[in-house]
Order: sequence, then C-alpha cells, then structure tokens
Amino acid sequence: MQEPELHDLSDNAEVVYMKDNVSIHHAMLASERISGRLTLFKKGSCLFMAWIPYSNAMVCEKDRIVYSIREVPLTEVRSIRRHTGWQYIIVVLASGLALPPLYLYNGGVKEFLATIKQHVSIVISAEDDNVFLVNDFQNPLTTIISRRRQKVHDHHARDLSIQVLEKFSLVTKFAREKTWQPFCGDSNNVSDRSPVLSPLGCDEWYTLLDSQGRIMDSEALRKRVFYGGVEHKLRKEVWPFLLGHYAYDSTYTEREYVKAMKRAEFETLKKQWQSISAISPEQHIIDKDVVRTDRCLSFYNGDDNPNVDLLHDILLTYSFYKLDLGYCQGMNDLLSPILFVLGDESESFWCFVRLMERLGPNFDRDQKGMDPQLLALRNLVELLDRPLHNYFTLQRNCLEYHFCFRWVLLQFKREFEFDKTLRLWEALWTHYPSEHLHLYVCVAILKRYRSKIIGEQMDKDTLIKFISELSGQINLDGLVRDAEALFICAGEKGDACIPPGTSLTAC
Repeated sequence: MQEPELHDLSDNAEVVYMKDNVSIHHAMLASERISGRLTLFKKGSCLFMAWIPYSNAMVCEKDRIVYSIREVPLTEVRSIRRHTGWQYIIVVLASGLALPPLYLYNGGVKEFLATIKQHVSIVISAEDDNVFLVNDFQNPLTTIISRRRQKVHDHHARDLSIQVLEKFSLVTKFAREKTWQPFCGDSNNVSDRSPVLSPLGCDEWYTLLDSQGRIMDSEALRKRVFYGGVEHKLRKEVWPFLLGHYAYDSTYTEREYVKAMKRAEFETLKKQWQSISAISPEQHIIDKDVVRTDRCLSFYNGDDNPNVDLLHDILLTYSFYKLDLGYCQGMNDLLSPILFVLGDESESFWCFVRLMERLGPNFDRDQKGMDPQLLALRNLVELLDRPLHNYFTLQRNCLEYHFCFRWVLLQFKREFEFDKTLRLWEALWTHYPSEHLHLYVCVAILKRYRSKIIGEQMDKDTLIKFISELSGQINLDGLVRDAEALFICAGEKGDACIPPGTSLTAC
C-alpha cells in the first residue's frame, strides 16, 4: 500500500492516533471497500480527525477527493456510534451531518475512543451505551423540532418533517447509503440527490449466517432489509424470517425439521375440507375472489392456472384452520404476494398464518382491529400535520379516517405496482424503526396530497373517491424515507398517539 497524503496536514500537526487499513464502502460488500488511514491529530489545543484513502485505492482522483475526510475538529462532533460486531464507527457532527461509516476490521475502536477521551469531553449516552456524546451538545434533532413547532400554525412555513428530513439529507453519499435512505426519490424529493443500498443478495446473505445457519445479528439484518430490500430470488429465504415463521437463531437442521412438521400439519388441515362434499358459503366467496386476484401477473394469468388453484386451496385451508375468523374478502390480496415469492404451498400457508396473527383483527366484524389504528392515524396527523387536521375537523365525518381504511386493511396492496408492494412489505415487516410504521406511511401519503385535498375543498365522499383513484398513482420512491422522518419527528409523542394493543404491521 502507498502512504495517504498526510503531507496535506499542516506542519504543526501532532499525530496522537493512527490506524491503517480503515475502510469505507460503496455498499455492504467487502469487495467494494476503499482502504485508507484514520488519524487523530492536534493543532495547538484543538483535536482533529481525518481519514485519507491510500493513493493506490481503486478510485479515481476525483472520487478520492470526495471520499476523503480532512481535518474535522472534534469541537464540531456531536456523537460517535460504535458497532462492536463489525467494528465500525459513525461520526455525527453537531450540524446533523453524518460522516461515512469507518470500518476498523483489525480492531482499534476502543483505542480510538480512549484517545479522544484524553483530549475532549466524551460520555456514554444514557439511551444507548454504544453512542458516545462528544462535548455533550444539545441534541440537534430536538433543537430542529422545537424551532419548527413554534411555526406549526404558520401556513406559509415549510413542512416540519421535510425540514428535519433535509437536515438528514446533509449526510455524505456513503453515510446516506448506510443510515437513512430506504428508497431513491424522484426530482421532487430530497432523496433524489442520494443513492440507496443495493438489495441484499445471496453472497452477502450467507455472510450473515454462522456455520450452522443461525442469523448472527437479527437487528443488522432487519436494518439492511429496511434500507436496501432483498433481491427477488432471495426473498423466499428471507421472508419466512421477517414473518416469524422461522426464528432468527434457528439452525439449518432446525428449519428443515420445522418445515417437515409444518408440511405434515398442513396436509392434515387440507384433508379436512377436501373430505367435505358440500360447498360452504366461504368456499363460494373464495372461488370468486381468487380468479380476480393479480391475474395481470404471468404467475396467476391464464385458464387452469395451477397457482390460482394453490391460492384457492391455501385460503380455504386457512378458513378451516381459523374457524373463529374464517375467510374474509381482502385476504386473497395479502396471500397473493407471499405465494408469488415462496411458491411452496405449505410454506406460503404458514407464513400467511403468521401475517394474519397480526393483521387478522383488521378483518373482525366489530372493527376492534381497525378502529384503534384509525384513531392512532387521526392522532398522528394532529401531531404531525396540524393544518390538515384542522381542515378535517371542519369536514363532516372526516376525522373517522375511513378514507384510509383500505390502506390499513390491505397494507397498501392496491395502491402500488406489484413489485413495489413487495419492496414496501419487506420494509414494513422489519419493524424498523417502528412496529407501526404503516401508520406513518399513511401520514406521509396524506401530507403529499395535503395541498390538493385542502385546495379542492374535498369532503368525506370526495376524499374516498380521490384516494380510491390514487391506486397505482402513488410514487413509492422516498415515501418510506418520509415515514421514517415523521416517526423521528414524532418521538415519544408519536408513541403516545397509538393506543395500547393496536395491531402491528406483521410479526
């Protein structure tokens, strides 16, 4: 390796810490890392940090300039997050700027932090013992939110969540890939200016498993899926974990045992209705629904399609498995993507069962699953978009939020193109950053169309028609990013908006 360009530092710089082979990444794959030297140095009484890539790193000169971290004063650092598993650190400045994650594969994080502690004030966060507060400045996000809330009644002020979001958009290309961007956006969104993580692929997937097949860090996997998604061919392996069909700490052998036992149980359940000659009312409804489910897809298209038969059989088996709930219209929409991805009848059934353990209350006739969610949605809009809440207050029956009923019931299945639905669902199933992120997605959509809703003075009936016609028209790009920003803005007040026992997105 060749020396980094440390001669760029002034002659009076005193190096107090130096670590070679510290890397940053284009993405999560180790083959795409760029190595360099991390240093801490003093100039006078001030401590600075720098990371400079080696001159023979596989990047052009222009990119070397972009990727280099030069003379960052520790007086401007807000916090440092460490990850002990993969040995990397993320430095966040007081301005909200997050520097690229720095990977110390050969160790050195402890020494790095110890050196900083010798020169500046550094304490462990009370909320997370992997976050070290430098100089203990006031939380910049709290400052941003408090300032914007003073203007919440100003209709000319820009939207609170978008302003916070733009603070987060300051992060560098790599840090944005790592920390904030689940979807790239169109020209109207901040996220258009940054790339996203590529979907989780097979090579990377197997690095997340130990020799016996256990997922070594389930939280890291969930975050990885949230921000980057999963390659389609790998979804059949990853989705059963996200849905809770397989435990994250299960081994290859244990999963094969579960698969065999569940397959036998499924066949027993299926024989129950196959032995009955009479056609039940539920079977009649299922017969009508499955032939209208996603027939535009080649997977379900055509006469005598065996996949349509599988869809039918799984739904009918579920109606016998869950006699107290049975089959309800809309369940076909929730099962279709699962069968499309997994292909296997038994696995699709049991993953659907796990999904319905959370979403099943949404289909109760007494609405005990839907009512708390619509109430929570009302509370969140009041918290996060007061002008829209005030408008709905003036409209008859709009505060019941029945115009969002289909979004919640079907988890946006009919609002997006099929492939976008797959991407959205796997993000929601990670439960990162919230188990109720689907409600923040609802708020994000309403905020996108707030000007049109208020400008055209839509009443309840007009709203229902308008939202129904949005099907296939909503741009998913950036939407989940916006929902995450709203969740961050809401904080503990957002948690208080959601009644205890409110249905989750999924297991």
